[in-house]
Amino acid sequence: MQREGGRGREARGVAGKVTPRGRFPLVKRAGDFVHVSGTSSRRPDNTFAGASVDELGTTSLDIRAQTRAVIENLDALLAGVGAGLSDLVSVTSYLVNMNDFGGYNEVWAEYFDESGPARTTVAVHQLPHPLLLIEMQAVAYVPRKDE
Repeated sequence: MQREGGRGREARGVAGKVTPRGRFPLVKRAGDFVHVSGTSSRRPDNTFAGASVDELGTTSLDIRAQTRAVIENLDALLAGVGAGLSDLVSVTSYLVNMNDFGGYNEVWAEYFDESGPARTTVAVHQLPHPLLLIEMQAVAYVPRKDE
């Protein structure tokens, strides 16, 4: 983990996962809390789970597949700091279209129940790529082990 200015704060990426599309960390620890930057369904090869374009240019987007991929990406990023989905305390989800709320909520329930993280879901005009339907940012509680 790369040390950033300030006591108890560290930033990192995760090997084999996507890299940020800007100058910011994917994961940042502040004391016992781990903050995960906005995460999408983007894969390391810069394609997107739940998104395809056929030879005629017709786009097919699947909120369920994208939501599943985002949650799995969150889990992988958390694993990089010795944590997992069960350590999440708060998630903010950004949907491009609230008509996708049902499919997103259905997949969410595959991973979490009422004992899971607090959640806020908001609609946004757009995300950083036109094939994205959803992005999530998260906060996890991961007490430091004695070093």
